[in-house]
Amino acid sequence: MLHNVGMQLESVGIIISLRPFGERDAVAHIFTSSHGVLTGLLRGAGVAKKNKPMVGQMGTVSWNARLDSQLGVFHFEAQKNLGLSAMMDSGKLAFMNSMFALIETLLPEREAYPDLYKSTVNTLCDINSESYLQWELVLLRDLGYALDLSHCSGCGRTDNLIYLSPRTGRAVCGDCGEPYMDKLFMLPINLSVTLRFLEHICRGLDVSVPQFRIFLKNK
Repeated sequence: MLHNVGMQLESVGIIISLRPFGERDAVAHIFTSSHGVLTGLLRGAGVAKKNKPMVGQMGTVSWNARLDSQLGVFHFEAQKNLGLSAMMDSGKLAFMNSMFALIETLLPEREAYPDLYKSTVNTLCDINSESYLQWELVLLRDLGYALDLSHCSGCGRTDNLIYLSPRTGRAVCGDCGEPYMDKLFMLPINLSVTLRFLEHICRGLDVSVPQFRIFLKNK
């Protein structure tokens, strides 16, 4: 649970990125369960020999700053490393890198996404191509692109659903979609389809699709 005490925020979260800051410290992005993405300084992270912070670690998070506009400083107590298995498998590592890059790129700071956080934890515990695809669908839904495959958006039928509208994210049957088939995505949903929606979101935010996600299109 998140507590506000002056400029102190407390939660649990996952380290999604670490970048060196000087010789000793690191700037971290931590995806928290109750307050979304937080950015702050992890003092001594670059020289720590014991309990060294690592991407993929999950733990308790305390963020402190004198002013709301400041970078702030983290105190992080690791509980377990959810990224450990991914570090030992190049395929799993590619999925984890893409997840973290998309979170950092697309989510506004200090805005809670509890469903996405839960999905992120569950996916890291059993990461593979199918669980990653399901995670992207949760991400798209939380960003306003809930894909509906239950029935045809044109006539309502529930069979022969072979297309997906890039405009509405809803399924289209073969009969309704035939005149527009060059403008529709083919079902079933795969990483190429979700990438098209992610590209649209990135254009709206004037950011580039993370290279880690682009790398996955060939998987």
